[in-house]
Amino acid sequence: MRLHDLAFVRSGDKGDISNVAVLARDEESYRQLERLLLPEAIKSYMGPLVTGPVAVYRLPRLQALNVVMHGALGGGATTTLRFDETGKSMGAVLSRMELTGDDGVNVR
Repeated sequence: MRLHDLAFVRSGDKGDISNVAVLARDEESYRQLERLLLPEAIKSYMGPLVTGPVAVYRLPRLQALNVVMHGALGGGATTTLRFDETGKSMGAVLSRMELTGDDGVNVR
């Protein structure tokens, strides 16, 4: 199962930080995302696109998570040579992330 099967996403940026709002499709999806969308997994999935730490903030009343990725925009919109200098595609990239359970098996 991929993240986009459980949620909608929206990207934003500030300097060299990209944040992605992950909005669960329903309560059960939110519970799965809380358990599976972990900073270590996101950092591993994003690979060289994210050079700094990753934080995930829970927003249970909104059934949403805010994923904050430092070092994700090549220095920021005014200095980067990346094609997507404001990170608008970071949400699309993250939405394709395969979610795996504690046992390392993909979630169905």
